[in-house]
Amino acid sequence: MSSAFGRLFTVTTFGESHGPAVGVVIDGAPPGYAISLEAAQRELDRRRPAQSAVTSPRREADTVHALSGLFEGRTTGAPICLVAYNEDARPADYEKLKDVFRPGHADFTYQAKYGLRDWRGSGRASGRETLGRVAAGAVARQLLATVGVRVIGGTVAVGEVLAERRDWDEVERNAVRCPDAAAAAAMERGILAASEARDSVGGVVEVVAAGVPAGWGDPTMDKLDAKLAHALMSIPAVKGVEIGDGFALARARGSQANDALGPGGFATNRQGGILGGISTGQDVVARVAVKPASSIGRPQSTVDTSGHPVTVEIEGRHDPCICPRVVSVAEAMVCLVLADAWLRQRALRGD
Repeated sequence: MSSAFGRLFTVTTFGESHGPAVGVVIDGAPPGYAISLEAAQRELDRRRPAQSAVTSPRREADTVHALSGLFEGRTTGAPICLVAYNEDARPADYEKLKDVFRPGHADFTYQAKYGLRDWRGSGRASGRETLGRVAAGAVARQLLATVGVRVIGGTVAVGEVLAERRDWDEVERNAVRCPDAAAAAAMERGILAASEARDSVGGVVEVVAAGVPAGWGDPTMDKLDAKLAHALMSIPAVKGVEIGDGFALARARGSQANDALGPGGFATNRQGGILGGISTGQDVVARVAVKPASSIGRPQSTVDTSGHPVTVEIEGRHDPCICPRVVSVAEAMVCLVLADAWLRQRALRGD
């Protein structure tokens, strides 16, 4: 099972949804950099459940503990282990589903691959695994800040509702983390309507990295956009990734798609800040398509582990829309990719 990501800045997440703890081991953080656990906690607080009516009611404090790699608030160069202990795990809630393949979940595929599966929630396939990603991303974010890189994200679509504005200061002012206040209100209504119907709804999350200098990324096989696609597609429930104008470029002509250059730099940023797999110095822009949450209370047809047809209704504490919590995870994965690219560029230049 692959639980590690990165080349020079490497993270390995651990733990299960209803096990004793979840967390991450970070290897490759250079020594001597100031790391604030309070800042890391703020990122975890953005990801945790029970924040509003549009998220899961599971009650987890998600308090981060540093077990190694930090001394007197600075990196030592040793692996950093960050952990949060599960406080509201209820594995018994899933006892009646242990022999059922839930539609939309990884139950069937884990069973096919390993011959067994952790039926407590979704085990490693659970969104709870992403706590370790966000904790590691918080460390990467602080390292990137020392070279002027800032990463921000928000929900830009829920169902048919699209954000028209990108007021990033608005993101933390509404429950859906949308950079458009008017769209946020409509998104919230749509999520609550889906929840009332015992259903769920998907959407799109956008992440922007500002301050990335030109020259980061390693063609040909480790292109910056390829690494971002890998990282973002690894997030549970993400089924699509685009960089810059992405799929819209497939409907354009070259004269419309190219970013013209002038004495003052690029006139537009349709390529999302990356050309040939290398950053251009413009904002790096990525979006992810997030599917509707698979756990819904409506009757669904499936089979049990013996292949017999059954009807299942998923009860419990689940998000009617995952986007508000995916924002922090997507930001974290972008931070991890950029931290790795930064270290590789330092190594190339001999810094």
